[in-house]
Amino acid sequence: MAKPAQGAKYRGSIRDFPDFNPSQDAETLYNAMKGFGSDKEAILELITSRSNRQRQEICQNYKSLYGKDLIADLKYELTGKFERLIVGLMRPPAYADAKEIKDAISGIGTDEKCLIEILASRTNEQIHQLVAAYKDAYERDLEADITGDTSGHFRKMLVVLLQGTREEDDVVSEDLVQQDVQDLYEAGELKWGTDEAQFIYILGNRSKQHLRLVFDEYLKTTGKPIEASIRGELSGDFEKLMLAVVKCIRSTAEYFAERLFKAMKGLGTRDNTLIRIMVSRSELDMLDIREIFRTKYEKSLYSMIKNDTSGEYKKTLLKLCGGDDDAAGQFFPEAAQVAYQMWELSAVARVELKGTVRPAGDFNPDADAKALRKAMKGLGTDEDTIIDIIAHRSNAQRQQIRQTFKSHFGRDLMADLKSELSGDLARLILGLMMPPAHYDAKQLKKAMEGAGTDEKALIEILATRTNAEIQAINKAYKEDYHKSLEDALSSDTSGHFKRILISLATGNREEGGEDRERAREDAQVAAEILEIADTTSGDKSSLETRFMMILCTRSYPHLRRVFQEFIKMTNYDVEHTIKKEMSGDVRDVFVAIVQSVKNKPLFFADKLYKSMKGAGTDEKTLTRIMVSRSEIDLLNIRREFIEKYDKSLHQAIEGDTSGHFLKALLAICGGED
Repeated sequence: MAKPAQGAKYRGSIRDFPDFNPSQDAETLYNAMKGFGSDKEAILELITSRSNRQRQEICQNYKSLYGKDLIADLKYELTGKFERLIVGLMRPPAYADAKEIKDAISGIGTDEKCLIEILASRTNEQIHQLVAAYKDAYERDLEADITGDTSGHFRKMLVVLLQGTREEDDVVSEDLVQQDVQDLYEAGELKWGTDEAQFIYILGNRSKQHLRLVFDEYLKTTGKPIEASIRGELSGDFEKLMLAVVKCIRSTAEYFAERLFKAMKGLGTRDNTLIRIMVSRSELDMLDIREIFRTKYEKSLYSMIKNDTSGEYKKTLLKLCGGDDDAAGQFFPEAAQVAYQMWELSAVARVELKGTVRPAGDFNPDADAKALRKAMKGLGTDEDTIIDIIAHRSNAQRQQIRQTFKSHFGRDLMADLKSELSGDLARLILGLMMPPAHYDAKQLKKAMEGAGTDEKALIEILATRTNAEIQAINKAYKEDYHKSLEDALSSDTSGHFKRILISLATGNREEGGEDRERAREDAQVAAEILEIADTTSGDKSSLETRFMMILCTRSYPHLRRVFQEFIKMTNYDVEHTIKKEMSGDVRDVFVAIVQSVKNKPLFFADKLYKSMKGAGTDEKTLTRIMVSRSEIDLLNIRREFIEKYDKSLHQAIEGDTSGHFLKALLAICGGED
């Protein structure tokens, strides 16, 4: 097993047992399996409280004392996931990896995710031990077996990683960093097609320290993270492998935290992944994984395992986890620093926002108007033509088509579409035909009319639009409904919620950068209003007003710094604290603002996912987001969707809608990821 570097702090959750007696332990295990049934509690207690080195000594003593193979006995006595977990713990790490890879390439089909996880994350030394263990255990050559079971660039990169020859020198040449950035840029973004060999050579061989600087410089030079280029230039298993390599270069612990979260979220548990990671990281970096897990997912790894598993299997996993972390929303000091650093990184990133609907290159409004008239004339309606034209034109081009339609035929295109289409498809197509500000104004009007108010729609629109968009919505609302948006909100909402919405509806958010001193003051106000500060510097109502003003009027870059200072000051995450300390619509609107500031495309990806998960579909939310973000950041939303939910937005829409509505949504979605 790889030992911590000289002077490095041990970050595993399993340690050597202090008064270790391998003969006594062998006897305890023998007695636990003797006779009818087995004492599973005794087995898991003993094995999870011994290090892997100690378990190997127990195996040897067991054979000496009883002439039997301990792993074979455990396999015979135990069953299912619990057996797989215990047996995995009993193997030396390199042999455990070898077994996982053997299983991944045996039989019909290949478990590419397993190959990616192991080969992208292991050190040179671990790779060399794995290759030797595979040869010893199966009398086969690992490279030959992987080569025979994979293909293309995916196979080439796996073979490069299998050499275990990544540079390990911490001395970095600035000239070589710049050269690699240029080579990667020219191999991908600047090239017709992609030079995969450059990606393989640089990402497969350069040292971690060197590559981290390459990634930083790549972002500064191109304005996009290396991950975005990989997603745009590569595909399939090769793309997934390269993204895993990048994640492990940035932070192996964060890569595994994400893998663990995905293994347990949603329906069903990916037990093989869960077992493999908990076994392989228990003596390496489990404490780091726990910290990052808590930071990213606002829940402890321990609590997620506890809620997602059962029986002795659960007890064993919890022992490997090594303890529950602090209360929900709170970071212990090391994790607070990790969170702080994550904010630092996100503040540097200049993510280019991209829509999925772009202006048609060979645009001819005259031909489009005639084709639409023909599609709606006579008996029946040609929905396919309508979708094909409207979903593949920009909003500005659609306005030209409306004008041309009226000039040619003396008819209102919107009225014709309304009479020819119905249901969800009609709402979607008519939404696409409206200028964005008028569409948002209509959605706000609908949210407030009739019995009851759709607070979620009000929040989604007002908490996420830019100043320019808000000002355009105000103008459109007045024009279309002869009433100011502020008056409408005043008569339909009340209390603090009304004050917050009206503040957002003024479109007066500052647009400058961050002010560190002011950010610390703002973080202090947030801490006091959320009742986790040591001191209070004002009465409650004035603090509430200041907190509202901070969230509703400070610029996005400044608010990111406020959230960062809040973590530093309190060890809490501001979003989770709002959820815990506040309630109702006020909580919901503040959470939406915070999420939008943190990552607006992710906010919309979450909304889209929730609109389609479970029984039934929230078609109104689905339509509203697809229409309103199609020319702004729907491509970014797609990327966040697949990153978080492990399936593409395209797949989710395909599985949850049907007919022409499905076809139109997929056209706007703009492709499969």
